[in-house]
Amino acid sequence: MHDIRTIRDDPAAFDAGLARRGLAPMSSELLALDTARRATITASEAALAERNAASKQVGAAKASGDEAEFERLRGLVADKKAEIARLEEEARTTDAALRTALLEIPNLPDADVPDGADEDDNVEVNRWGTPATFDITPKEHFEIAGVVPGMDFETAAKLSGARFVLLRGAVARIHRALAQFMLDTHTEENGLVEHMTPVLVRDDAMLGTDKLPKFGDESFLTREGYWLIPTSEVTLTYSVAGDVLDEAALPRRMTAHTLCFRSEAGSAGRDTAGMLRQHQFEKVEMVSVTHPDRSRDELDRMTRCAEGLLEKLGLPYRTVVLCTGDMGFGARRTHDIEVWLPGQNTYREISSCSTTGDFQARRMNARFKPASGGKPEFVHTLNGSGLAVGRCLIAVLENGQRADGSVILPEVLGPWLGGKLTLTPEGDLV
Repeated sequence: MHDIRTIRDDPAAFDAGLARRGLAPMSSELLALDTARRATITASEAALAERNAASKQVGAAKASGDEAEFERLRGLVADKKAEIARLEEEARTTDAALRTALLEIPNLPDADVPDGADEDDNVEVNRWGTPATFDITPKEHFEIAGVVPGMDFETAAKLSGARFVLLRGAVARIHRALAQFMLDTHTEENGLVEHMTPVLVRDDAMLGTDKLPKFGDESFLTREGYWLIPTSEVTLTYSVAGDVLDEAALPRRMTAHTLCFRSEAGSAGRDTAGMLRQHQFEKVEMVSVTHPDRSRDELDRMTRCAEGLLEKLGLPYRTVVLCTGDMGFGARRTHDIEVWLPGQNTYREISSCSTTGDFQARRMNARFKPASGGKPEFVHTLNGSGLAVGRCLIAVLENGQRADGSVILPEVLGPWLGGKLTLTPEGDLV
């Protein structure tokens, strides 16, 4: 959420930031609400002062026997009381309108984020690995002979409908091994603290992490009013809501492996084959809560943590900085990591690492106490996929496929697969 004081101080800079997002100026409308709100508050305070002064004089008029003055003052007190109630209600209404408007405005991009309209304007900043050359035309993951027995879309559709998958046997075990490999690497090598979080949250958690109000139609809401999390970014980030952390406790680096749920609203017809885009999936998430001065370095560090996983798995990837027209709602800067998928003959997103600055912290009032003293300041929050487990499974299967329908798995997964690193054409691990 934006700070109205910052907009008040430099409305031109705010509108310029919105223009980079392809949005029309909004400062005039916001400042008009702000001016009306402040004027109403000032009027309410003045009316309160008048009422208090009149209240003090009521007793004196009564004691002096001045009945006319007593009645005048008593009437004035009653009038001011009604005026204060009206002004306070106006202030609440205007304040709510201003807050709602601010909540629906996306974050402004950092100065060095490339300008652009869509994904075609993203800027590649790193590339690792060389896509393998195959003696066959590479298949997509769901077409590989050894995968077919363990990736059941028909039964999943019977259970839940479209965009679900039932994994079984060796494929389910590989999927689990990938999640364990990611968690163990993050906790043992990358310095993240593992969490197990709820997957059901209240409105406040979704609002505080910028998923509401704008993206309500992209998530699932239960009859009891709980939201199914779209990612554990929500739970990990909101865990510090309302807190005032010691500066010495920063950065706070967290990770969690959870189920994630997305309605995929607006994505009809996209990636309907296979398990690339599902309503339910698993992800290992990374979240950092850090000092404002160190958030950019933390973003680069988080990106390297995600890239390192792909390098350990031997999966070619490229990293791009998203342009202003392709960034997510809450991001100031985003690094997308795209893994090579031979079956599609292209790179596809497998991780998105973003810094939101104080955008989320301001919404959920998450602050830190400076070591040098002074007033608490808002923390900066970052989030990133480390990694999307299902998409990582797709990449491992497609990059490791062989002409006979078998799959050679990355050696790094050996400890979690009992040393069995070949998925046979029949779907067994050996």
